[in-house]
Amino acid sequence: MSKTAIQGVTSEDRTAIRNAATIIALRDRMGDNPKVLMGQRGAKAAFMPNKFVFPGGAVDLADADIPLAEPLPEVCRNRLADQASAGLDHALAVAAIRELWEETGLILGYPGAWQGEAIPDWQGFAATGHLPSARALQFVFRALTPPGRPRRFDARFFLVDADEIASDLDDFSQACDELSHLQWIPLSEVRSFDLPFITEVVLAEVTGRLKDRTPPQSVPYFCNNDEESLFLQLKGHIMPLHE
Repeated sequence: MSKTAIQGVTSEDRTAIRNAATIIALRDRMGDNPKVLMGQRGAKAAFMPNKFVFPGGAVDLADADIPLAEPLPEVCRNRLADQASAGLDHALAVAAIRELWEETGLILGYPGAWQGEAIPDWQGFAATGHLPSARALQFVFRALTPPGRPRRFDARFFLVDADEIASDLDDFSQACDELSHLQWIPLSEVRSFDLPFITEVVLAEVTGRLKDRTPPQSVPYFCNNDEESLFLQLKGHIMPLHE
């Protein structure tokens, strides 16, 4: 897939919208005290400094070429294809798994050997003896960053049960320094943290899906374009904004 097809812009263009993937890991989902994995962005970060966020980031050019042991569920692939370029669903799923690994050191994949040498961004993951798998990812939200921000992303949010993660859930030793204070935060306490507005919206959606393990048939899309902000439903209808 071409650079334009994946990102819509060249990697040097910091003012345009980039596709991005965010991963929401839920722990003890069916228990009395479910938790979500979050970390804090640095004070000097250009995008959302100091905020507590889910692991995630922009799609890389190479993500389109990374093989998956298993693809996304079909319903998620269909929803990702709505108002998006062909084949982007694969790159987004790969990006979500890569960002989880890079920012937390956690592995979403199956045991297996890579065919050939892994590219630099995936060498650490490959060395664990795992292949990335998107089977457990569920596409649950999409949000477009409003105009005027230093970075703009068309972000897709993927939900995953923590019991699908192949590594020790409390071992963040392989994480990069992108996020600090990585922790499993109880959903009952998470709103006391410094969260971006859109993260609070996504958390409300996730909380409503706690007991439903099936991928959603319709996905909310918070679209902030140059003319207006709309709350859409992919494969559905415009939703009214709450006052």
